[in-house]
Amino acid sequence: QVQLVESGGGLVQAGGSLRLSCAASGRTFSTYNMGWFRQAPGKEREFVAAISWSGSSTSYADSVKGRFTISRDNAKKTVYLQMNSLQPEDTAVYYCATRRASGIAITSQGYDYWGQGTQVTVSS
Repeated sequence: QVQLVESGGGLVQAGGSLRLSCAASGRTFSTYNMGWFRQAPGKEREFVAAISWSGSSTSYADSVKGRFTISRDNAKKTVYLQMNSLQPEDTAVYYCATRRASGIAITSQGYDYWGQGTQVTVSS
């Protein structure tokens, strides 16, 4: 069983930055492929970014490419999402997730464990 706990969300003005963290339990975190998703009110959950277990491979949604950066620290069992140039359309609950299968995935169906989410609100 894997437990994921997100933190770092909050209220920020447009153009501002936030860094989300996702702390994971489990002795084999360094083998987990991780992802970030978000869900805005009335919308489906959408892919944001993903990172392989080694950190050597990453993937981003077009809407965040160049503004968001996913990274990980396996020693701390934590994955991060640095969000810059935030816009009101980035407002959502952000979730981290992990998958047992190899490789990274960009659909929610590809992930096995989810955190409880952290709210990000960007004001205009």
